[in-house]
Amino acid sequence: MKRATEQFNSDQRKQVEVCVQEAEAKTSCEIVPVVAGSSGRYDRPEDVVGLWMATLTAATVWLLSPRQLDDSGNWGGSSIAIGLLTMVVSVVAGFVVGAIAGSKVGALRRLFTPRAQQFQEVSARAREVFFDKRVHHTSGSTGLLIYVSLFEQMAVVLGDQAVVEKLGQGTIDQLCEKLTSELKSADITTALSQVITEAGTKLSDVLPREEGDINEIADTLILID
Repeated sequence: MKRATEQFNSDQRKQVEVCVQEAEAKTSCEIVPVVAGSSGRYDRPEDVVGLWMATLTAATVWLLSPRQLDDSGNWGGSSIAIGLLTMVVSVVAGFVVGAIAGSKVGALRRLFTPRAQQFQEVSARAREVFFDKRVHHTSGSTGLLIYVSLFEQMAVVLGDQAVVEKLGQGTIDQLCEKLTSELKSADITTALSQVITEAGTKLSDVLPREEGDINEIADTLILID
C-alpha cells in the first residue's frame, strides 16, 4: 500500500505549500490540502483471499497425495493421521499466506472491497480530518479541505459554511471533479497545485482577502500514512 509520505519529496511539498500561500493571498479562505495513504481498514479482502488460498491449497494437497479407499492393506502408504495433519497444516498455511497477501497487495484489497464501501470510508475520513485539523474552526467559517486518499484513488473537497454559501456546492463539486480528473493524467503534486490555484481564483471573487486577514491555519501539506 502506498504511503503518503513516500509520494512527496521536499521540493514537491514546497511546491504545494507555495500554491496554498499564493491562493490564500487572494482570498480570506483557509485552504488545507491533505493526502492520506488509506481511509479505511478493509478487513474483508484478508478473509476472502485467505479462504481462496486455503481452498486452493487443500485441493493441491489432495491431488498430489490422494488416498485410495483400499490403502488399508498398503503398509508403504502414509497413515490417515499423517495425511490429515498434512492437510490441516497446508490449509492453515494457505489461509495465512492469503490473508497477508490480501492485506498487503493493494490490487487485491481494491478487488475484494466494494467501491461503495470505499466511497463511504473516504467520505467519513475526510469529514473526520475536516474537524480534527480544525478546518471548520476558522473565525469566518471559511475553511476548504482538499482531501486525497491514495489506496481508494478517490478525492473529496469539503467547504465550511461560508464557502458553501458564497461559492456554491456545485462549484465545490467541480473542483473535486477537476482534481480526480487531473490525478488520472498528472502526478499528484501537479494535480493538487492546479486545483489549489483554481480554488484560490474562484474564491477570490466571492471571499476576497481583506486587510487585516489573519492566517489561522498553517499553509502546509498534511500527509497521513
